[in-house]
Amino acid sequence: MKYEEIKTDGYLSNFVKCFWTSETLTKSSEYTILPDGYFDLIVEIRNKKISSVKLTGIWTIPIDIQTETHTEIFAVRFKPLAIELLENINLKSLLNSSIYLGTDFIGIDNLAFNNFKDFCKHIENYLQRRIEKSKTVNDLKIRLFIEIFKKEIFNVQELSERVFWTSRQINRYFNLTFGLSLKEYLNIIRCNQTFKDISKNRLTLQSNYFDQSHFIKEIKKFTGATPTELKKNENDRFLQLSTIKAF
Repeated sequence: MKYEEIKTDGYLSNFVKCFWTSETLTKSSEYTILPDGYFDLIVEIRNKKISSVKLTGIWTIPIDIQTETHTEIFAVRFKPLAIELLENINLKSLLNSSIYLGTDFIGIDNLAFNNFKDFCKHIENYLQRRIEKSKTVNDLKIRLFIEIFKKEIFNVQELSERVFWTSRQINRYFNLTFGLSLKEYLNIIRCNQTFKDISKNRLTLQSNYFDQSHFIKEIKKFTGATPTELKKNENDRFLQLSTIKAF
């Protein structure tokens, strides 16, 4: 499988982690996608034409997928705050699931799909228009996710004090908007943070866990595998671990 990412910067990076593309060439493959705290818009392409358009929710469990041969994917990895810019999408209802959208979603059916960067530019332009139309996104929410994605604080109360927003209000926002608590979301981010170390065979206690037992238990909870099993990554089963090696 060929894989490529293009990261965002500036104000747009509050809403988009990256654009990504992959291509399955000679044989179909099975992968496990691990929870990472993001949600994705996935456009599947065959013969340079849209085959399907899918929006995933936030995963709290590992998900098994299969890719077909001669299939290309153009996709956007959204940060949760992007839901503020997408009309008529209920992200809470998509927790651990996905929905198929029309091929005309946000005008992508007008693209030629022979140039990944054209796709990225189209999505950027759409989001910029939505940002201008919405005028302002709540500064508390922006500050909250900036702190979350620094991946330094994994304690709800400490994060609440950092952004001057009560933990009760944050949890209400998370449960109503995303379908999970802030604590569970932070645990997902913390787990995902370990993947780079695991890929480099650093399997001992991470500083953000109480002890080795807690570390292994939490990793297995969200990935279905121990750190050792993740490191082996037999047959490139775990997609995030495989793509880390690509960079």
